[in-house]
Amino acid sequence: MTPTHSPGRPAIPCLPTVLDAFNIAPADEARLLLLDCLRSLRWAERVAAHRPYPTVDALLAASDEAAYDLTVSDLSEALAAETLPVVPEGAYSAAHMAMDAAHAAYEARFGHAFVICLDGLPAAEALDHALAGIRSRLTNDPEDERVVAAEELRRIARGRLVSSLRGAANCATSPQGAPPGV
Repeated sequence: MTPTHSPGRPAIPCLPTVLDAFNIAPADEARLLLLDCLRSLRWAERVAAHRPYPTVDALLAASDEAAYDLTVSDLSEALAAETLPVVPEGAYSAAHMAMDAAHAAYEARFGHAFVICLDGLPAAEALDHALAGIRSRLTNDPEDERVVAAEELRRIARGRLVSSLRGAANCATSPQGAPPGV
């Protein structure tokens, strides 16, 4: 039998990783976690059904693949649950008005909330990036915008999934293949 510890050091029990916990969670719990990342029941069921995942990278790849396969109905379901990007606290009221006006124009044109992934952007740049994105995307035709919105939702879901894994992590575990900080 192979020892589980070095001589002179106490054995440390093998703690499950966050990924292990996700892999063995009841299907309903896994789907709920996934639905917090993207409000598409089909996407959540598909990602949950393919467990266990050997690595976080494999989970993220499955998430991406399921997002690429969203139907128009799935996309509509997911978009219906999304909200306007948050204007940072302390922003001038003009920024709130600009975002509200741009979003109203976007929603009138496309019939759903504007979505944009702002992961990795400094908070000071997020508002400008969102406003520039919404203005440029208002020129898209509805089919092109559906493709762009689907890609933004995929990126948002990926970021939320990483965040949920990071939020569930403890100091003794780190999922294999996780992005830095997970």
